[in-house]
Amino acid sequence: MVSSSHEAMHRIFQEYPGLFSRVSEVLGVTIGPPTSATVMPTDLTENRPLERRVDTLLRIDMEDDQSYLLAIEAQGKKDPDKPASWMYYLSYLQAKYKLPPMLLVVCQDRATAEWAARPFPVGHPQTPVLTLQALVAGPHNMPVITDVAEARKDLALATLAAITHAGDPDIGAILKTLSTALRDVPETIADPIVELTAQGLGNRPAAQQWRSLVAVDLSFYKSSLSEEIRDEGRTEGRTEGRAEGRAEGRAEGRAEGRAEGITRGILLLLAQAGVDVPEEARERIMGCADFDILSRWLLRAPTATSVEDVFAVG
Repeated sequence: MVSSSHEAMHRIFQEYPGLFSRVSEVLGVTIGPPTSATVMPTDLTENRPLERRVDTLLRIDMEDDQSYLLAIEAQGKKDPDKPASWMYYLSYLQAKYKLPPMLLVVCQDRATAEWAARPFPVGHPQTPVLTLQALVAGPHNMPVITDVAEARKDLALATLAAITHAGDPDIGAILKTLSTALRDVPETIADPIVELTAQGLGNRPAAQQWRSLVAVDLSFYKSSLSEEIRDEGRTEGRTEGRAEGRAEGRAEGRAEGRAEGITRGILLLLAQAGVDVPEEARERIMGCADFDILSRWLLRAPTATSVEDVFAVG
């Protein structure tokens, strides 16, 4: 079954085709910006029972009237059968479209990325007839962007970098940088980035951090994720409001619903980090309603070694 993070790692290139030009610079290859890009059919099946599909396929047209095909694969783990499939894809694309194909593999863990970056020869060891050499973007080479100005320069690259670093110890700072960079951009630009980031983080602990940041930093946006978070708050707010019978209670309930979601995320991250949380500290976290303080605690939780690290001043 295709995971949401798998989908985001290649779909971001459909949304931002020019992103490959910037990624290629990170990977040490000079591929200029496209003049246009066309999403191509991903079905590479021949008239045989065996079905083959590439994750994303783009036709990239350049200013010098040259064109090439970019096949993008999101790879979640090592798969000894995959290099043969990739070779098939590239040979098929060359034969069908008469355009030079390139392969970009996007990974979220270092071991898989380093495996995918190896050359894969086909043929006798002394005289290989083909050697596959993919371009690979992953946590081993994508930048860790924690500077807001740098993130604003290229939001698509910053989004892909955040997705590939989903398991990084600094993911809290990376996501905070991205959410801050999105505050001043038009909603039409921010919405797809909010959704792609959430999709790319999948079910990792960082996903809850992103939801909390969206709830606090990007609450004025109307993306699907923002609306979902607000709906949760409204539901809890209505329940609280009915119990108290006052509009004031409903408003408080909505705020409490948002705060409760963040506090649950803090406690979950501390538990996953193996940090013991005494009852007094738990009550302090659950009783806090200040979103600035909660956000600060949330960012510290993934790297905390004790609950004192979370509460530290400054």
